[in-house]
Amino acid sequence: MRLLYRRGTRNPDTLTDLERAARFLYLQKLALGGKVASQSFGIDTKAPARFDITRLSSLLEAVHDRLSGVWIECLPWQEFIRRWDRPGTLFYLDPPYWGTEHFYGRGMFGREEFEQLSGALQAPQGRFQRPLPGSDSTKGCTWGRPC
Repeated sequence: MRLLYRRGTRNPDTLTDLERAARFLYLQKLALGGKVASQSFGIDTKAPARFDITRLSSLLEAVHDRLSGVWIECLPWQEFIRRWDRPGTLFYLDPPYWGTEHFYGRGMFGREEFEQLSGALQAPQGRFQRPLPGSDSTKGCTWGRPC
């Protein structure tokens, strides 16, 4: 398993879309903590392997059912909010926790963007949900509403 995992972490530029999707699923199921950048092989000695090919069909069916009717965009968060903010919209905003920005790769989300995101949410037309816990470093970020 570990050898297959290492092989899967190689550059995916030569893969088809379907192969990249399969690679992503495989690596995410086996990566410690579900990290996207700087992944490491995770194992639990008291549980079965997290990737079981015999359960792949039911896993994909569950993902399909869960995402049915959901819009997925690949845009910078600023453009995404500008484009989709309207009454009736519910945004799920999940920025990195303060101090863990580097876990997601360089240039993905910088510390200055916490305050930018807070500013963008001062008067949203839609609603938003954020799981980010308050900390001393983010207390100035009102996230558009009282925390």
